[in-house]
Amino acid sequence: MLIRLARPFLRDRFLHLLLLVGIALSLAVPFRPALWPAAIDWHTIITLTGLMMLTKGVELSGYFDVLGRRMVARFANERQLALFMVSAAALLSTFLTNDVALFIIVPLTITLKKLCSIPASRLIIFEALAVNAGSLLTPIGNPQNILLWGRSGLSFAAFSWQMAPLALAMMLSLLLLAWFCFKARPLHYHNDAGDGGWQPTLVYSCLGFYIVFIVALEMQLELWGLGLVAVGFLVLARRVLLSIDWSLLAVFVVMFIDVHLVTQLPALQHSLHDVARLSSPGLYTLGIVLSQFISNVPATILLLNYVPASLLLAFAVNIGGFGLLPGSLANLIALRMANDRRIWWRFHLYSLPMLLWAALVGYGLLRILV
Repeated sequence: MLIRLARPFLRDRFLHLLLLVGIALSLAVPFRPALWPAAIDWHTIITLTGLMMLTKGVELSGYFDVLGRRMVARFANERQLALFMVSAAALLSTFLTNDVALFIIVPLTITLKKLCSIPASRLIIFEALAVNAGSLLTPIGNPQNILLWGRSGLSFAAFSWQMAPLALAMMLSLLLLAWFCFKARPLHYHNDAGDGGWQPTLVYSCLGFYIVFIVALEMQLELWGLGLVAVGFLVLARRVLLSIDWSLLAVFVVMFIDVHLVTQLPALQHSLHDVARLSSPGLYTLGIVLSQFISNVPATILLLNYVPASLLLAFAVNIGGFGLLPGSLANLIALRMANDRRIWWRFHLYSLPMLLWAALVGYGLLRILV
């Protein structure tokens, strides 16, 4: 059992890279490991852990097989299925947040790959881009919007209305790109697709655990909620806990510490004092570029210390979710769940052009709206 749990940590090259980066940064800033735990967003870690348990429970129950079969029967070809999955990912992300949407959509996509011949890795890449585009619409679509909404003083409707042009433009662009990237090939079952059996008890238990976990999050008792979910799976289906990608959580923990160390670099701290005096194009560019390297949520937290929560900042950090892998934590979640080594570089073949296009579209919209 210990070997099984340790194996993902030993094979995780991305985790090893983050650890090496952290060691290098520790040599360049004051060594204060006592401050590192405070740099970790434990709410995010706990939430991700609970969602990973619940999603893995539904996956191991076989229900995604049943749902996947029904979807394959409903759609005639690969293009129709891809457009539906991309649209569903974007829609779910507007109200369930981008990471929750991925925990639903990506496992379903992996199941569809088992049932029929679809380019699952490419589809997961488009789903990751879709949740970045869809989640920017509402104040609760992603963590950076929650922060900006709280500082802006706008109503839910007002915030969504100001973000709607960018969200609409990016979703239309993404759907158009998906139309050309996925062929109209008919969908066919694999011969070894299985009989589609599933375990209703495990599915209904996951639904009950999900309700308990969400209520605990709302009551700010997330740790108790996670404990109840873990105990539930320990009793009902211990294999769920053994099958989770625990190294993904380690990646997020190390990533938060690395970002904290980056923000402590003397050169960065000195340059940020002049942020308030930047021109609008300069602040827009800084928000996008900073998001590429420290992720858009830390970039938002950092910039809000120097500038107000404006539409320009909201556009910049949300656009920053495209591009490089660290731009959004949702990118990392999606690609890790794909379990395909080649997907890491293929992702950038789509995400980098989307970043450039989103930056141009966003800047054009700001010239009109502001």
